Amino acid sequence: MAEDLKIITSIDKEEQYLSLIPQITGLLYGEEDLVANLANVTAALKEQFKWFWVGFYLVKNGELVLGPFQGPVACTRIAKGRGVCGASWAQAKTLVVPDVEEFPGHIACSSLSRSEVVVPIFHNNEVVAVLDVDSEELAQFDETDAKYLEQIVALVKF
Repeated sequence: MAEDLKIITSIDKEEQYLSLIPQITGLLYGEEDLVANLANVTAALKEQFKWFWVGFYLVKNGELVLGPFQGPVACTRIAKGRGVCGASWAQAKTLVVPDVEEFPGHIACSSLSRSEVVVPIFHNNEVVAVLDVDSEELAQFDETDAKYLEQIVALVKF
């Protein structure tokens, strides 16, 4: 149950992920609806880390289309290879961007976003979606975030 989500306020990011992953596993257990699961993952991540924006973009008809998210209004559609999300999709790899202003072709859905991490989600060896996380702080994300966010998205069944 959502009200059972235990938020860890430890300074250690890894401890926070290690506490959150089993809780997300529990939220997803037995639920087959993709939208419900994506919504709960975004809510759990936003609640735990208080990031500026957390959400999913789903591959539909050759472009990324906005899915469940937490945060301010977002870009609705993103072309393959465009911005950090489109680049992550095209390259089929996680991208950690310490300063979005330095990323070629960055899409500024919000001028408040300063750093970003985008994790591709695979089904049958194809990228079917990406998890996009933005922060108002520079260099908010690192390889620890990449590692654990990859584990979290692997929990979602497409």
